[in-house]
Amino acid sequence: MKLLYQTHSPYARKVLVMAHEAGLAERLTVVHHETSPTWRNDEVFRRNPLGKVPVLLLDDGTALFDSNVICEYLDALHDRPRFIPAQPAARWLTLRAQALAQGLCDAGIAVRHETVRRPEALRYPAMRDGQIEKLVASYDFLEREWADRASDALVDLGQIALATALSWLAFRDLPDFEQGRPRLASWYRRFSERPSMLATPLAGQTVD
Repeated sequence: MKLLYQTHSPYARKVLVMAHEAGLAERLTVVHHETSPTWRNDEVFRRNPLGKVPVLLLDDGTALFDSNVICEYLDALHDRPRFIPAQPAARWLTLRAQALAQGLCDAGIAVRHETVRRPEALRYPAMRDGQIEKLVASYDFLEREWADRASDALVDLGQIALATALSWLAFRDLPDFEQGRPRLASWYRRFSERPSMLATPLAGQTVD
């Protein structure tokens, strides 16, 4: 299988960390592709009409996207405990954590558009501030309702998604999630030392 990837995408990194955790990384050929909303990558567009990575190319030519779909596909290929639990209560909490991680990345990208990526004259401070509120509220939710439970649980896709999202927020110098949140900070630091995270560092800048 071939994974169309981007070394500074939290969504792509989530897939690759999942592959490492599931023992599937050696089955992937990882190919870096630069993409952004303003920089068209024709190779990626041929596989995904949204022009985004990650894209997983299967051996039969099928292209799977986005990261949520790819992770669910990978979770059916290994014989380890499932990263998306089958038991309903655990499943919904895992998928909720993944959804929160996706929202953190989306909000962080929006903040970057309104602070560093758009021409200064086109930036909208109210949008920046509204997205920062979402980040801070999500950090507080994780500290209050999630971090302790995650520390005692088997690794699942929700943890992978949140760890890769938080690592990207730190990588891009977005509002800090560790200060004043000791449980979340402790969990994040431990998870960041997992071999899957150490093998998939973020690198590079967005091309616009």
